[in-house]
Amino acid sequence: MDESLAKPIRLLLVDDHEIVRVGLRAGFQRSRTIEVIGEAATAAEAVAECSRLKPDLVLLDVRLPDGSGVDVCREIRTICPDTRVLFLTSYADANAMMSTVLAGAHGFLLKHVNGEALTKAVETVAQGQSILDPALTEPLLEQIRAVAGGADDQADDRLSPQERKVLALVAEGKTNKEIAVSLDLSDRTVKNYLSNAFEKLHVTRRSQAAVVYARLFPPR
Repeated sequence: MDESLAKPIRLLLVDDHEIVRVGLRAGFQRSRTIEVIGEAATAAEAVAECSRLKPDLVLLDVRLPDGSGVDVCREIRTICPDTRVLFLTSYADANAMMSTVLAGAHGFLLKHVNGEALTKAVETVAQGQSILDPALTEPLLEQIRAVAGGADDQADDRLSPQERKVLALVAEGKTNKEIAVSLDLSDRTVKNYLSNAFEKLHVTRRSQAAVVYARLFPPR
């Protein structure tokens, strides 16, 4: 066995459907490499339990009754930087997968995955690798190629400093409200900056803007 798996992977389950959590827990009980150490049904519970238990990995749904799994992921990555996040959801959308990646997730799978593949995915992510559902990977890559390939290379020259700041926070997966607080702006002002930036970048979605921003302003 891989040395990194010598100790069981400490796993936190987050899903608002109890029957899903019960099924997942039962499935992982057959694995010698994974130990379910806790469960959560809401965004608030997920953050609280992650802070308390410090799991190696969180298996997280995109949609929760009191908030977005993307926001939960971002908060978990802030308070527990060593905890890795793997999304397991029935929400089959390439833009949703893009949002989770931008929020710092390490993987995205659809719930039709079988038990053996899910266990392997948890082990893979726990070892420091990333994994994306192949059903969505190619559509997402096509979107990235189309958006990045069609971006105007001179658009960065036309973006104002404030528009760049707003887009940088969009690329981090932050909401308009969070951006407004961070930059001491009103929600309406943030929307105006985004609208102007989207027009200059020739995009219509936040995920597209994030891709183009990353292409124009790569990390140094």
